Amino acid sequence: MAIKQTTNEGLKRAYLITITAAEIASKIEAEIKKIAPQVKMPGFRPGKVPANLVKKMHGEQIHGQTVNDMIRESVDGMLAKEELRPAMQPAVSLSEGYEEGKDAEITVELEVLPVVEAPSTDDLKLEKLTVPVSDEALEEAIANIAGSNKSYKDAAKSKKAADGNQLIIDFVGKLDGEEFEGGKAEDAALVIGSGAFIPGFEEQLVGAKTGDEKTINVTFPEDYQAENLAGKEATFDITVKAVKVETETKIDDEFAKNLGLDSLDKLKEIMSGQLEQQTAGLTRTQMKRQLLDQLAAGHDFEVPSQMVEAEFEQIWAQLQQEAAKEDNPEAAIKEIEAEKEDYKTIAERRVRLGLLLSEIGQANNVEVTQQEMQMLIQQAAQQYREEDRERFMQYIQQEPMAAAQLRAPLYEDKVVD
Repeated sequence: MAIKQTTNEGLKRAYLITITAAEIASKIEAEIKKIAPQVKMPGFRPGKVPANLVKKMHGEQIHGQTVNDMIRESVDGMLAKEELRPAMQPAVSLSEGYEEGKDAEITVELEVLPVVEAPSTDDLKLEKLTVPVSDEALEEAIANIAGSNKSYKDAAKSKKAADGNQLIIDFVGKLDGEEFEGGKAEDAALVIGSGAFIPGFEEQLVGAKTGDEKTINVTFPEDYQAENLAGKEATFDITVKAVKVETETKIDDEFAKNLGLDSLDKLKEIMSGQLEQQTAGLTRTQMKRQLLDQLAAGHDFEVPSQMVEAEFEQIWAQLQQEAAKEDNPEAAIKEIEAEKEDYKTIAERRVRLGLLLSEIGQANNVEVTQQEMQMLIQQAAQQYREEDRERFMQYIQQEPMAAAQLRAPLYEDKVVD
């Protein structure tokens, strides 16, 4: 096998690998001898089929597999010999017109990772913001909990239901006069104005009193989750069993106990901790931005164009998805198109920072453990249907590049921390 470098420009490399016909033939002969004892053929005892007959029967298949194996081995050997660190999967091609009995010429094109020394972190200075939990913020958080845990008391029987009142009702839903599955309930609690029921349902109960019986007409939304009801007109026979009005929620020990806690002080302690966690997350984000800005400002080196293009494609796909959800998708897409070059610059910055963080991580023995990787794979698999999850997990395990993409965000966070 001969290796000849044909391109060395910046981070781009290209090589011509020649595997001689003699090397291929020798490998094929060795492979035939290896499998011959396993071949069965009428008229011959097991393991006694002559090698020339084995070659006649399976030669084409063996040749194809052997050449593929030798190409893979030669490329791996070349990368090791030349001490190359590919930025992406090398492009490998066999010369056109190759046929058995000829030398195989393989072209290998790739970009290599730049040689980057691990930046010193001794001179990095970051400002950490602290946000003490104020009494006002704590009171507001607890008031929000009280607001989502409203209590109601029975109103006078003459009370007409209004917005914000709670009704206890029995109802039976019908399509064309026939009850439908899931359209019946007893002692259902409904707060008028909450939007919990389908459009038009709650509005028709305004003014109802305890003991009232009435039939209302509604139309299910076109996008209703039950296909048999979507867009259909229906009636509901309703019995109002009680009209209730909201009672003032007193924030005290009793309120905390209703939430399963020992006291109001315990509730304040828990909520204070949650608010501190929220601000801690914001603080970390702000510090990370400072860190990355300082690293980016202090380093400027060539980065692999393939990595930049792959990063840009991810950014661009996400932007297009978000634009498609806007009220005016065409205008949103036009807006991001005008900033396309800026996003390419962002992609280049991300790649450069990724390489810097990788070097820092290696210098400080930062690792993503096998257990952490398994958790990442399992979490990512949850976005797929159950029948496709196993296939996705196998794909990640078999494709190093896919596994690297999954691993990268966690590795970055560990280096930043």
